[in-house]
Amino acid sequence: MDEPVVSVICLAYNHAPYIRDALEGFVRQETTFPVEVIVHDDASTDGTADIIRDYSARFPHLFRPIYQKENQYSKGLSIVPTYCFPLVRGRYVALCEGDDYWTDPLKLQLQVEAMEKHPEADLSAHCARIVQDGVTRGFMAPSLRDGVIPATQVVEGLHLATASLLCRRENYLTMTPMREVRMIDLALQLQGARRGGLVYLSRCMSVYRQQTPGSWSASHRGLRRVEDRKKEREMVEAYDAWTAGEHHRAVRWRLAKLDTSDFITQHRYLKLLSPRYLPYSLRRLGRTLLRLFRNNYCRIRWKNCS
Repeated sequence: MDEPVVSVICLAYNHAPYIRDALEGFVRQETTFPVEVIVHDDASTDGTADIIRDYSARFPHLFRPIYQKENQYSKGLSIVPTYCFPLVRGRYVALCEGDDYWTDPLKLQLQVEAMEKHPEADLSAHCARIVQDGVTRGFMAPSLRDGVIPATQVVEGLHLATASLLCRRENYLTMTPMREVRMIDLALQLQGARRGGLVYLSRCMSVYRQQTPGSWSASHRGLRRVEDRKKEREMVEAYDAWTAGEHHRAVRWRLAKLDTSDFITQHRYLKLLSPRYLPYSLRRLGRTLLRLFRNNYCRIRWKNCS
């Protein structure tokens, strides 16, 4: 078998109600190149591993499963670099959590073709639908057009779905100070966009399930998000140091946006109107209105993205 062009990494834990959608999304991909899917099950207790075994038996050329006997996340181990990095063989790495899924069989083909046209860039993303309890809540769509989004805009903060990301192997396997802070896709967005921006496709090609039991969105709400934002600040400051202030103005905006998010969570609304934060608050309001417009546009254009 030829070496894969794309390695897909899928992390699963107690995703039995959702994992079939993710696995079907991988199986349905139509590409002119080989693909491998590295699925890591972290000792699920709900039958998730059995579903993965079924698909691995039926599509042995596609799936490379990892089954843990004990939960590694609870031991504090960083699963992706420890277990998934050594298995990656593709020139590109695509991501999809076990409770999300791809809706377009051409997703990988289109993203790889776009990246081949932009050798200066390391990261690609696309529009994604946000679903909660089976109902569309919105879209992650930082733009309504295909194109390259500058690194500064990524640093300032974009709403990107993990299942929409595709990164060049060399960049993905690189451990940076941001990933040392927290090994999540926000760190990958920062390091992936630095060299040549983000290659963005406006086509809706995946679904992000929000508030599923045990998911990041379900377990990181309210005051817990304040703690998360502390880590995000560390990550952004680490990026500023790593790049020697290359995008310092964008970093300042990102940090101010995190501050204003804390004020809202803590109901300290008058701080938003202080001389220091008013410019950021007004800019944030403008971006929120623009995001609402893009959401409404996507609801019409991508109503069949499911």
